[in-house]
Amino acid sequence: MSAHCMLTGATPGFGNSISHSHRRTSRRFDPNVQRKRYWLPSECRHVRLRLSAKGIKTVDAIGVEAAVARIRARGVRV
Repeated sequence: MSAHCMLTGATPGFGNSISHSHRRTSRRFDPNVQRKRYWLPSECRHVRLRLSAKGIKTVDAIGVEAAVARIRARGVRV
């Protein structure tokens, strides 16, 4: 559950590593998840979010209040 974006819902993808001899072994493509702390003015406190790189750009575009509202709409506790 650690490689999971709270805003976009990005989760790991699965596939195969293919060697030079074309032997296939299972692998995992993790999203670029970072822990980021934002000031939430409406609640006068900081919130710590686990966001993918795309999620961080989304917060920059729509604002923290709207992003937290979307996260709560998905049923995630902030």
